[in-house]
Amino acid sequence: MEYLILILLDSVYIDNQTFTERNYDLTELLNLPVDTLIPDLKLYLEQQGIAVLTAEPGAGKTTRIPLALRHEKWLEHKRIIMLEPRRVAAIAAARFMAASLGEQVGQTVGYRVALDSKVSKHTVIEVVTEGILTAMIQHDPSLEQVGLIIFDEFHERNLHADLGLALAIESRSILREDLRIVVMSATMNPHPIAALLGNAPILSSAGRTYPVETYYVAGESIFNMYQRPYSDWAKKVASTIQEALQQHEGNVLVFLPGIREIRSVYRECASLIHLMGSKAEIVILHGGMSASEQDQVLAPSIEHTRKVVLSTSLAESSITINGIHIVIDSGLMRTPIFSARTGMQHLATERVSQDSADQRRGRAGRQNAGICYRMWSEEEQLYLSPTRLPEIMQSDLASTALQIALWGTEVNELNWLDQPPRAAYEQACQLLIHLEALDDQKCITAHGRELTKLRVHPRLAHMIVKAIPLGLVQQACDLAALLQERDILSFHEVGADLEHRVQALHGNTSYTVDQAAIKRIREWSQRFEKQARLVKVDIKDAPLEHLSSKFHTGLLLSLAYPDRIAKNRGNGTFLLRMGKGAVWNKKLAHSEYLATASYLVAAELDGTGTDSMIRLAAVISEAHIREVHQAHIQLVSQVHYDEESERISASIDTCLGSITLQSVPDPKPSAEKIQQAMIEAIRRKGLDSLNWTKTAVQWRERISFMHHLQADYPAMDDQTLLADMNQWLLPYIEGIRRFSELRKVNITELLTQQLSWEQRQAIERLAPTHIDVPSGSRIPVNYHDPLRPFIAVRLQELFGCLTTPTIGYHTPLTIHLLSPAGRPVQVTNDLNSFWQEAYFEIKKDLKGRYPKHYWPENPLTAEPTHRAKPRQS
Repeated sequence: MEYLILILLDSVYIDNQTFTERNYDLTELLNLPVDTLIPDLKLYLEQQGIAVLTAEPGAGKTTRIPLALRHEKWLEHKRIIMLEPRRVAAIAAARFMAASLGEQVGQTVGYRVALDSKVSKHTVIEVVTEGILTAMIQHDPSLEQVGLIIFDEFHERNLHADLGLALAIESRSILREDLRIVVMSATMNPHPIAALLGNAPILSSAGRTYPVETYYVAGESIFNMYQRPYSDWAKKVASTIQEALQQHEGNVLVFLPGIREIRSVYRECASLIHLMGSKAEIVILHGGMSASEQDQVLAPSIEHTRKVVLSTSLAESSITINGIHIVIDSGLMRTPIFSARTGMQHLATERVSQDSADQRRGRAGRQNAGICYRMWSEEEQLYLSPTRLPEIMQSDLASTALQIALWGTEVNELNWLDQPPRAAYEQACQLLIHLEALDDQKCITAHGRELTKLRVHPRLAHMIVKAIPLGLVQQACDLAALLQERDILSFHEVGADLEHRVQALHGNTSYTVDQAAIKRIREWSQRFEKQARLVKVDIKDAPLEHLSSKFHTGLLLSLAYPDRIAKNRGNGTFLLRMGKGAVWNKKLAHSEYLATASYLVAAELDGTGTDSMIRLAAVISEAHIREVHQAHIQLVSQVHYDEESERISASIDTCLGSITLQSVPDPKPSAEKIQQAMIEAIRRKGLDSLNWTKTAVQWRERISFMHHLQADYPAMDDQTLLADMNQWLLPYIEGIRRFSELRKVNITELLTQQLSWEQRQAIERLAPTHIDVPSGSRIPVNYHDPLRPFIAVRLQELFGCLTTPTIGYHTPLTIHLLSPAGRPVQVTNDLNSFWQEAYFEIKKDLKGRYPKHYWPENPLTAEPTHRAKPRQS
C-alpha cells in the first residue's frame, strides 16, 4: 500500500483517504532539527521538570516533542496535554502524530477543540485549544492524570495560554511538584519565560526552511489605501496576485485581516485570473470554517492547477498548506481591542508587527525557496512594532477575572509573563459584580460558579442561566451562539437589527445567509443547552409566555448586556444605562425601526469617540425592563437646574442607572439638594453669573493680595472659589430657586465672612483702597494682579517724591505715570531712578506737547501739583 504523507516540518497535512491501519512509525522516516534537543530535554524534565524550547519554523517541535516524551518513566501512565492556540493546528498535529504511530486519532493521540473531540481511555497525548486547559485545571487543580503540559506556539501570546500557564505554575508550586511544564515558541525571547518558570533551562533549535526573497510592492501603501473603500486596496492585492502568478511558479498564500476582506479580494481575483486564462483555484481559509472545509484547503492541489489561498492570520503558524511558494502579505490583522475608558471591546484592523510579518514570510520557504510580496515600503517596515502585543494587554478580561475568582486567588498572586492591566481588570470585576458572578469583595458567588459550567463569555452565560426560570433557555442558547459567531448576514445590507439575524437563523429571511455559520451556531446552541442542564437554579419566576415573543430578543440581550440598555434621546442618539452615549448610523438601510425605538439593547458598539456607534442591537420594551431588571430600578429624588427656565426643578425619577424610565414632579424637594443644584449650576456657568459689584471685585482682589503675603488668608482665584463654594456661598443661597434671585446676594459680605476680625483690620492697614500722593490726591490702588498692585497717577503729582510708595510689608507699588491728558508715558517701580534718568527724556516730549504745564528742571525739589502749574507759579 502506498502512503501519501506530506511532511510539513512543524506542521503536517495528512490525506486520510490514503492512510491505512498499518502500524508504521513515521517518525523514523526522516530527521528533523529538533531531534538533537530531545536527549537534553528529557534530562532537564527528569531533573528539573521545566524547560523552554525555542525552535525556528520547520524544526518539528509540535509533532516531535510529545511523541518523544510519551514513554518517559516520570510520566507514570499519565497524559501529556499540549495547548495549541489554533483549532486547525491542533487537529492537524493530532492527526499527524496518530498517523506516525499507525493509529487513528483518539487512540494514543487525541484532541479536544470547540465542538469536537477525539479521545479515549487509551489516549496519552491530548492536543487542546482555547479554554479547555483552564477548565481541566479548574476541575482538578492537582491535575492528577496529567504528567506534562506543553504550551506550543507561545509566541502568539494567546490570553488562554497566559492564564493556563499562570494556573499551571501555581498548581506545580503548591499541589504537584512532579508536574512537568514545557513552553515552546518560534520567535519570542525565551529568557522572560524561563525566569517566570523559575530559571528553566533553555534549548534552541534551528529550523528547516529555504531562503525567501522579499519584494516591497511599489506605489501607495496598502495601509493608507485601506482607509478608503475596499475596492481600492482589494484591486491592488488582486493585481499583485496576478503578477505573482505570471512571474513565479507555485501556489500562493495571501494574508488578509478578515473575512470581509477575503471576500472582497476573492471577487477581484476571480475576474483577473479568468482574464489571464490561468488555471488557478481560489480558496479561502479562516478559523470559522468547519474541519472538512479546512481539510479541502489543506489538501494537495489538483494536477496542473495552481492554488491561491486567501487566509486570515490562521495560516501564520502551526499549519502549512502544501506547495506554497509565494506569500502575499497585506500587512494587516484583525485584533480585539478593549477600552477601559468605554468598557467595550471592538475588533480593530491594525498593522502587523515585524515578528508576525517575518512569520508570514516564512510560510513561503517551508518546502522550497520562496517569494514574499509585502504590500508596503521598506521604509514603513522600519516603523512596524517589533513584536505583537499580548492579548492580555488589550482584551476583555471578564472571562479571565471569573476564572481567577473561581481559582480562589488574587490576580497579583499569580505568576504572569505580563500582569493584566489594572484598569481593564478592575472594569472586568465590576462587570462580573453587575452580572452577580462576584460579590462586592470580588469573591465568586454561587451564581458565578454556575456560569463557569457554560464555556462561554460571562455575559452570555449569565443570559442563559437567567433565561432558565423565564422559560426561554432555548432562545437564549440560540442567541448566545449567534452572538459569538461571525455575522450571518451582511451588515451593510441588513443593518444592525439583531432580530433580522434571529429570524434568519430560523429560515425566515429573504437575505443571503452564511449557511456554514448557521450550522456552527446550531451546534453551539445544542452544546449550550446540554451544559445548561447541569446548571442549578432556583426557579421562582413564572415563564414570560404572556409577553409578546417579538420582544424576547431584546429581553434576553438585556440580560447579557444590562449595562447597554439604552434610551432614545432623539435625533439618532441614545443614552446607555452606564451613562455613556451611543449614536445610530443614519446611512444604514433598514435602520428606522431601531432608530425610533424608545428603548434598545446594544450588543455591539465600536467603542470609539465620545459616543459609540451602534453596530448590533435589539428593541426592548419598557415592560420587560421593569419586569426583568426590577431589582436594579431605583426611585431617585432629582433636583437640577433647568437651563431654559433658569430655575431649579425637582422630580422623583424611576431610574435604571443613568436612564430615567419615568419622572414626576417632587412637591417637597430637599432644601439641601436645591442649594447644591444651584451651586452646580453656578459652577457650570462660572463666577461671572454672580453679582460682582465694583466694590466686591476690589474686595476680592485685596484679599487675594493678602493671600500672597500670608497664606492664612483665603485664596481668591476662580478655581479655588468654584471648588469651595459649599463653604463661602452655600449657606447664603437657602431658598433661592431662580438664577435671577442670585442678584440679591451680597458678594462683598460673603467674602468678608471668610475673614477673622484681625484679618479685616490688617487688610485696611496693609492693602488700602487708596494711597495719598504728594499733590494731596487720593489715588486708588489696583490689585487686579495680586503680585504687582499699581497706581495710575499724573507724573506732576509725584514731584518731590524721592521713594516709591509701598503697601503691605514694604511691597513697592508699580506706578503707571500719566501725561496731563491721562495717557501712560512710563511704568516704573523705582521712582528715584526714574527722576534721575528717564524723566529728562520724557520731559522733552511732554513739554513740547503740553507747553502750558509745569516741567521743572529738578523734579526732586519741585512742588507737586494736580493742576497745570503750582498755585504760586
